[in-house]
Amino acid sequence: MSEDKLMMDRRAFVLSAGLMGASLLAGCGAESEQAAPEPEEKDEHAVADEGEPQTNDVQEENSDSSASKTLVIYYSRADENYADGGVEVLEVGHTKVMAGYIAEALGADQYEIVPAEAYPFSYDKCCDQASDELKKDARPALAGDMPDVSGYDTVFLGCPIWWGSEPMVVRTFLDAVDLSGKTVVPFTTHGGSGLGSVPANLQNRIPGATVVDGKAVAGTAVDGARDEVVDWVTSLDLA
Repeated sequence: MSEDKLMMDRRAFVLSAGLMGASLLAGCGAESEQAAPEPEEKDEHAVADEGEPQTNDVQEENSDSSASKTLVIYYSRADENYADGGVEVLEVGHTKVMAGYIAEALGADQYEIVPAEAYPFSYDKCCDQASDELKKDARPALAGDMPDVSGYDTVFLGCPIWWGSEPMVVRTFLDAVDLSGKTVVPFTTHGGSGLGSVPANLQNRIPGATVVDGKAVAGTAVDGARDEVVDWVTSLDLA
């Protein structure tokens, strides 16, 4: 395959939510309870956003843990990421940065979803693995213990958009942790796909939860989006 053809395939990676709009949101979007069909085009931003695992213990923002009724849960990948037509190496993933803005604004606790085996450092290899996992409806293993969410009323759930949807490690988490009865607020970082099929998937997978309007920020814009994210968070009626 020529180098030009490879580059064209990669450029198609993130445009899946736009160029493939109906098929992604009706296919990957509706795939929340079934294996997704094989994507016809690649979306270069599908793995455009994410963060280096640190710890998956709940990080308490308040010395009195009872003071926070909000938990920010996120998956984020660092390493090679899409950056305006090329790639850059991130030490901290975009979603992790956005999660920090939210937790700081609300005085919320945080929990990071950490895969037992890290995704490849290489952007291209991570794209390929993400596509393969989506087609297989895979459930990659997670590291460490799951959080005790019983004391939280509101959960913000964040991830990058990969192939128009949440990474499959997030589905592993949702299978393991019961968020029914809670207010769930999605947030995503992306390269053109917005929230993708995440809100619909969360509603399907957590039928007892109230899923409210979420927030999407382009991965390459996250570093300058603190005020935008804080304004959004503080405007929500989560009472």
